[in-house]
Amino acid sequence: MNGQVLRMSGVTVRRGDAELLRDVEWTVEEDERWAVLGPNGAGKTSLLSVAAAQLAPGAGTAEVLGEPLAEADATELRSLVGFAGSAVANRVPDSMTSLDLVVSAAYGYVGRFGEEYGTVDYARGRALLARWGAGRLADRRYGTLSEGERKRVLIARALMADPELLLLDEPAAGLDLGGREDLLARLAALAGDIDSPALVIVSHHVEEIPAGFTHVLMMRDGRVTASGPVEEAMTGENLSETFGLPLKVEHDGERWRARAV
Repeated sequence: MNGQVLRMSGVTVRRGDAELLRDVEWTVEEDERWAVLGPNGAGKTSLLSVAAAQLAPGAGTAEVLGEPLAEADATELRSLVGFAGSAVANRVPDSMTSLDLVVSAAYGYVGRFGEEYGTVDYARGRALLARWGAGRLADRRYGTLSEGERKRVLIARALMADPELLLLDEPAAGLDLGGREDLLARLAALAGDIDSPALVIVSHHVEEIPAGFTHVLMMRDGRVTASGPVEEAMTGENLSETFGLPLKVEHDGERWRARAV
């Protein structure tokens, strides 16, 4: 792969008359941690769906883990990519326990279909839940969990198969301040671990970029407005173009903030 885990060139996605993505150019290296920013309807979730091998572009080329999507076995490729977001959350049966949800990722399933899991699988599942502050939720049914609890369980699930690429769609959305800050601290620790996979998170908010993230990609109306190392691309000018109003950026050395001018 020459260090590349993701490459998009001229990627365009259409749904009916709507253009969800337009001529996207993007490369992610295996040691990079990316934040994807943009307003509602910018195309962020569609971008992540292509990266997760769940959506094929209508034009352009996309390679995930060195495999062109047009030629790859999508099912096999998806098993190598950890993905947490509403596309997964909406498929989880309310009656499924958190632990079963996590271990089922070892086979790429959402749900139980008679497959057998061993002691090692359950031990890893419990360890991942504990790592994300959800150890006590192992035997709780998914339908009884709060929004914040579901976020933690889904991230643990995304890491179960030891992926080479981890994609998180709005991991901090809907969390209260304490829950958000705890989750961002855990994501910062993951970003700082040299054994972690390449990371991509999607967010609407600059404040939700964890410490240690190296790059940012900004989107508006399906196109990329800015992309590159976070220290270079995170400017008021780029954010203002992306969100459609004058914004000022502040940085305290670890975290970013933005406010209207």
